[in-house]
Amino acid sequence: MNHHAPKRRLTAADFDQDLLDLYDYYAHGKISKREFLDRAGKWAVGGLTAMAILNTLSPNYALAQQVAEDDPGIVGEDITYASPDGTGDITAYLVRPAEIDPERPPAAVLVVHENRGLNPYIRDVVRRLAKAGFVAMGPDGLSSLGGYPGTDDAGREMQRTLDQGALLNDFFAGFEHLQALEGTNGKVGATGFCYGGGVVNRLAAAYPEMAAGVPFYGSFPDAAQVAGIEAPLMIQLAALDQRINAMWPDFQKALEDNDKRYEAHIYPGVNHGFHNDTTPRYDAAAATLAEERMVAWFGTYLAG
Repeated sequence: MNHHAPKRRLTAADFDQDLLDLYDYYAHGKISKREFLDRAGKWAVGGLTAMAILNTLSPNYALAQQVAEDDPGIVGEDITYASPDGTGDITAYLVRPAEIDPERPPAAVLVVHENRGLNPYIRDVVRRLAKAGFVAMGPDGLSSLGGYPGTDDAGREMQRTLDQGALLNDFFAGFEHLQALEGTNGKVGATGFCYGGGVVNRLAAAYPEMAAGVPFYGSFPDAAQVAGIEAPLMIQLAALDQRINAMWPDFQKALEDNDKRYEAHIYPGVNHGFHNDTTPRYDAAAATLAEERMVAWFGTYLAG
């Protein structure tokens, strides 16, 4: 009888930190795929090619489901709302708790994806928030190009071609769609990851009425915009994420100078993208803690 041991899931500890940093540059468009493959060649040993390294570090969406689409605790649908720039409709994934007490309607949370469209991982995050008792919605910023194309590489290239101001406005319109949505308590929060974390910070600056924000390793708006922020922010950062963390001290000083309500959590020993459970950069302990903190933050500030 032939017994095969299950294949061990790779983690960040299996890779040299310089290689993880190189992948981060590639994933955020700082270097080309060709340049990544050229520079990753020095780690290609034992029959492992540079392309195999890239494939190993890239998301595997077979892993991307903590809450099933047909989970009886939620009701999900793909909806549309109008793009403010007249480029047609934005498609979004809207998920509600299956049972809602009309006396205590839930708050709403906008979920903003990374720099590659509404992929299966982000759709799962939307479902997780619905399971936690919120009406959650994840817009697809690639809607004007036909939506998330099925692979992150293609999605990243597509998102890069968009007018970035118009893209931001599409997410702002998603926030406004949730503000007007029937069946909520009227409070709207936002969370986002990578590119989406930066959108959450800009939403907070643009909408003083935003009830709470939890940005994950996203870029920060100019310090001059901080005065307009009223939402309590929970900033979630990865200790090894030099690119984003270099921007944090100025933003933190502006929050302090303007007496804003915030918490910052910098998770030790983890990389940018640690919450994404489809890549080796995922850190289960940090991701679980960060998500528990996010849900508690929303529970505090979005309650009726």
